[in-house]
Amino acid sequence: MWKRALDRAEVREPRLRREYTEQRRAVRRYRTAEYAAARLLLPAGVLPHVVAAVAFMHDTDDRIDRGEPEERAAALGEWAGLVGKAFAEGDSGLSVLRCLVRTAERNPDVRGYVDEFLRGCEREVAWRSIADDEELEQYVREYCLPALMLTACLVAPSDASARAEFEDGCHRLMRAMQRIDFLEDLPEDVRAGRSGVPVDAVERHGADLTRPGAALGRLVEEQAGRAAADLAAAAPLAGVVDSSYRPFMRALLGVQHLRLDAVRRAGASLATRPSGPSAPAAAVLLLRETVAARVRRAPRVAG
Repeated sequence: MWKRALDRAEVREPRLRREYTEQRRAVRRYRTAEYAAARLLLPAGVLPHVVAAVAFMHDTDDRIDRGEPEERAAALGEWAGLVGKAFAEGDSGLSVLRCLVRTAERNPDVRGYVDEFLRGCEREVAWRSIADDEELEQYVREYCLPALMLTACLVAPSDASARAEFEDGCHRLMRAMQRIDFLEDLPEDVRAGRSGVPVDAVERHGADLTRPGAALGRLVEEQAGRAAADLAAAAPLAGVVDSSYRPFMRALLGVQHLRLDAVRRAGASLATRPSGPSAPAAAVLLLRETVAARVRRAPRVAG
């Protein structure tokens, strides 16, 4: 299946095929569930380009996620220089960038989102806290949304009005996902000296992020409710993409609902342990969409 995917993605040079395969292994290691969903639910020709974009995001995150803010900013500057050089020359000494350049050649929207994402990384390396929902919105628009659009643009509709609806849905989806991320990762983030739960919400509830309690439970429920509202508003996404992408989009939205359910169940215990979606429930969701996709693709026999 992977060789067929590379063929359909027009990746024919032996060296590049090996390098896309290398990126696929990396993505499969650290994003097992997401890779499985993409492999099972996306059309074959899109999969290598999704892999290249996700591998680039992971490599970027790995490079800028170590050390103090000044060290992270320096790492970002160096990385942005390498990315720009790769696009200017059409080549790179790094396989992850060679694959990204090829993917951008086949999908021109990717380049613009690469630049937006790298600019947004400046906010990512600098933040230590999120003051309020307005600052959370800035963080989502500048950093999180371009990161999502690196892959989402590969399945975006071509019609202008549908594209506008798609981008609005992606914005709402990403805002919900980021709010859920900040809740899921609460104990880890607090240990690292920064938390993405808005400071004004923490103060409004009088919550202690380091220990379970009723105030923290109320804070979690409030933030989960706001994420739920954005997820509901993002639901039309599955209807605006091409029919071949709908099973994947439904699965993506479904997984976010599972994450949200897990956060709500955890409540105040998020102070001491991270959260995540139910693995059996995620497997059932993926199986259901895989069966639906295969039924849709199956040739119809005339009666």
